Amino acid sequence: MKTPDATALATAIARGESTAQQVMADTLARIDRLNPTLNAVCRVDAELGQRQAAAVDARVAACRTDAERAALLQSQPFLGVPLLLKDLGGGATDLPSTMGSRFAGRVRGPLGRGLHWPVDSNLVARYRAAGFVLFGRSTSPEMGISPSTEAVANGGPTRNPANPAHSAGGSSGGAAAAVSSGMVAIAHANDGAGSIRIPASCCGLIGLKPSRGLMPAGPVVGESWGGLVSDHVLSTTVRDSAAALLATAGADPGAPYAAPGSLADLFQVLAKAHEAPRLRIALCDTTFEGEAIHPEVAQAMRAFAGRLERMGHRVTVARPPIGTVELIRPLVRVVACGTALAVDRLIAQHGEPGPDELEPTTRSGIELGHRTTAAEYLECLSQVQAVARRLVPFFEQHDLLLTGVLAQPPAPIGRWAMSNPDFMDYRLGPEGLWRYSPYAPLANATGGASISLPAGVATGGLPIGAMLTGQLGDDAMLLRLAAELEAA
Repeated sequence: MKTPDATALATAIARGESTAQQVMADTLARIDRLNPTLNAVCRVDAELGQRQAAAVDARVAACRTDAERAALLQSQPFLGVPLLLKDLGGGATDLPSTMGSRFAGRVRGPLGRGLHWPVDSNLVARYRAAGFVLFGRSTSPEMGISPSTEAVANGGPTRNPANPAHSAGGSSGGAAAAVSSGMVAIAHANDGAGSIRIPASCCGLIGLKPSRGLMPAGPVVGESWGGLVSDHVLSTTVRDSAAALLATAGADPGAPYAAPGSLADLFQVLAKAHEAPRLRIALCDTTFEGEAIHPEVAQAMRAFAGRLERMGHRVTVARPPIGTVELIRPLVRVVACGTALAVDRLIAQHGEPGPDELEPTTRSGIELGHRTTAAEYLECLSQVQAVARRLVPFFEQHDLLLTGVLAQPPAPIGRWAMSNPDFMDYRLGPEGLWRYSPYAPLANATGGASISLPAGVATGGLPIGAMLTGQLGDDAMLLRLAAELEAA
């Protein structure tokens, strides 16, 4: 039986049709059954989950009328819903994180191995306020720098529920595999170069990368990777993605960016999506340079475009005026510097990593970050930011850009294992990642909103995701279109 979405679970708990403790017990049982095969969950604190679930049940029991239960659900839209935090980010005082790394995993504290957070992040505080039950962490590749989750620290690859010989994506691959397999209904994720949208595509889920500045990042950090990273969730329904955004969005105190756009009346907007003005959508079914991509992906994008046209939207074939390598090269340098910074902070507190405590690709990325001068780093940021300026005329002609999330179906396990000792070759070599994932970094560079939606199935039962990308503040527009597609 298909797992209900998070909204349905919360509603059942609020109405007394189920209990948070029973939902938590069912979740733990599914993880026990499925995780040995998929390797999607790297930390579970069952006692913590059941303790929070019991507190939820006590709040529901204290409600004397249906109106009081409805009010409780309105104030906590994810009442009693189990939530996995990604093992990278999502700072929670009661759930240490290893960042997918043996080096970070060497740290020991009162709650076990991993980095211990001194305070909850503002995002986690909002998750708790929304009623989520936080009980564990999902796997990620080391430091989040791969589109495939195959961390040695977690015992090997996280597998795709649709085809375990293939990747679940990355860097939020564990979150995607956990949701797609039904372990949980929804999971935290984050995206610095496609890390929400790539796993969503690989596992047939909905994955929105929110606009820069829309999601809180503090109080421990101001931004990640020069503002490239945004947090959100992976879900099976548009309404869950929208509800999670409403519950958590908005700049936090001291944020370096203002929260763009407005989410006012979002659910009313979604309910009337079919009445909204028709959109001008640019279809790019090649690379940005016009080269052919995998035929099954290209065909899925053309079929997806046909669905949009039948709904009345105007689709034209057009490529944005940007080169893939031109876009990704400076972005990769920024990521390398961010990775070096994260590891340097660990070294300052816990000493140098051992020879086998960092994967070869990670170690090379750190070395690249250390070789990058301050002036070179700022030049890379300038080049990344210039992309948004250059795309202004394109987005004056088109409301959204439609591409695949990936240029190929989900990769076989091992294809993107982080054993390559050359970080730049891993990313930009002749057989590098840029050919596999040429599109997703665009929205991280511009700060615009971007969403992955299920679009088709390739040979071997592998999901293919379509990606719709807009500008800064287009989050509601993307969710509106996603809701219209979902309803159709």
